[in-house]
Amino acid sequence: MPRDAASPALSLRRAAKFYGHKLVFRDVDCDLAPGEVLLVVGGNGAGKSTLLRVMAGLTRLSAGELAVRVPPEKSAYLGHATFLYPRLSALGNLAFWARMYGRPRGREALLGLLDRVGLGGVAEERAGSFSRGMAQRLNLARIFLVEPALVFLDEPGTGLDVASQALLRQEISALRARGAAVVWVSHQIEQDAALADRVLSLAFGRAAYLGPAAGFRAEGCPC
Repeated sequence: MPRDAASPALSLRRAAKFYGHKLVFRDVDCDLAPGEVLLVVGGNGAGKSTLLRVMAGLTRLSAGELAVRVPPEKSAYLGHATFLYPRLSALGNLAFWARMYGRPRGREALLGLLDRVGLGGVAEERAGSFSRGMAQRLNLARIFLVEPALVFLDEPGTGLDVASQALLRQEISALRARGAAVVWVSHQIEQDAALADRVLSLAFGRAAYLGPAAGFRAEGCPC
């Protein structure tokens, strides 16, 4: 559950996004508390990914206000692209990203992260040979390098096998338990709402629902 609702990690007020004259969404208000998981749902083209990118500071709002109270170095974003280097091994990818983040780690620490995501046995294999599920697991290990306080996940379960999906949900629960705020875009509402505190449903350019996950009726969502 949210640790401190009085001090949100992120706030949106009257948020609106247009591409030219095309409305993506408008009048979205939302606070995200530390230790809270917000599930963002909606039909194709509803603006879920755009909203996530706005929250992550990757896309500017057309109108409204965004306030993020977590420093950039403590934020992490997992999108559709894996951002992995196919010619490098799993271990090499993590070592590279650790240097890029200014958080160099020893070999044993990096191997520990790979073990955490079930890739310890393929640490020396090239990332280019990995399945979608394995690549996404390595991407999760990259995020853990930051030890983030604010995490943005854009449909992270897409293309994952059952074991990888279970690992993903386990790690989202672990992030929440240690106080990280998580914004999670998902199409798998039935399964994922059980791990969320609140749901934000986008429809027809607006927030059609923002409230407790337990009170959200998925059958009313064009997802």
